[in-house]
Amino acid sequence: MGAVTISDVRKIYNKTEVLKGVSVDIRDGEFLVLVGPSGCGKSTLLRMIAGLEEISSGEIAIGEQVINDLAPKDRDIAMVFQSYALYPHMTVEENMAFALKLKGMSRDEQHQRIVRAADILGLTPYLERYPKELSGGQRQRVAMGRAMVRNPAVFLFDEPLSNLDAKLRVAMRSEIKQNHARLKTTTVYVTHDQIEAMTMADRIVVMHNGQVEQVGTPLELYDRPANLFVAGFIGSPAMNMLSGRLTPDGFIAVDGTRVAIGPEAADIGERDVVLGIRPEHFALSANGHDAEILAVEPTGAETQVVMRFAGSEIMIALRERITEKPGATLAISALPGCLHLFDAASGLRLN
Repeated sequence: MGAVTISDVRKIYNKTEVLKGVSVDIRDGEFLVLVGPSGCGKSTLLRMIAGLEEISSGEIAIGEQVINDLAPKDRDIAMVFQSYALYPHMTVEENMAFALKLKGMSRDEQHQRIVRAADILGLTPYLERYPKELSGGQRQRVAMGRAMVRNPAVFLFDEPLSNLDAKLRVAMRSEIKQNHARLKTTTVYVTHDQIEAMTMADRIVVMHNGQVEQVGTPLELYDRPANLFVAGFIGSPAMNMLSGRLTPDGFIAVDGTRVAIGPEAADIGERDVVLGIRPEHFALSANGHDAEILAVEPTGAETQVVMRFAGSEIMIALRERITEKPGATLAISALPGCLHLFDAASGLRLN
């Protein structure tokens, strides 16, 4: 079984608490992504699963076995690092076979595993090459293959695509996800890139300041962020945030602009709130509010427009192509049912 149970895990360096009681249940065969800004503790947590960092308190178990005191080699895990960490004097095949040799595996078994992994990863033509003769993407495949041949209970990935260019990152994201679908091995993947997290994960753990902010599927986090941090972190372009006062008949922004919320506003009660609206949930509307164009950013598939609206600078994303220039105004409105309300004091979701 490759299920991983993380129970109230803490990490303290000197007097600094880096992880503050993290608990996550990772299902057998799941692709789980740890995401968050630099310094949030996600790589530290991954290294604790791997046995490369000591656990200050709490427990980590793989299957039914608590692994706190097990050496990394005894944990039945395989890790792919941000740097490929390939042996330059060994061929691709020798790099992939190295860990198997250390385990005393027979040459026939080594060969069978390497052939299978090389076929899955498209490395068969490169088995006799050295790392210096490979592209960045091919080296990353070798690093993945070296982990794959061990048939671990859990794969650990520590920002493996950070060193690749944008186009290759997109291709490798798809390859990693397809390989997971074939192998069905429990995978824990660390990244600071929320697009990587959204496109690859079965579930995402959003971390911030050593704590778990929210756990859920990509669309759960996108559609119903639990707090302001998750709302601002998940989604690109980021969610627009407007501060103001919620009243029984709607939302009043700091500049007096009134936005209709719907009947749920009456249920929440009057209070200071932050109104979140994603860029794609605005539309041009003859009956909308006038907003000044600050910048127009065409991307081809859509047009992103930076605007001054309700006393704040916002971004809207339109499928239409517009000809208006900065300084002009457009009438816009928010789509009903797509508004997010957060308590101004606590940052927690209200609706």
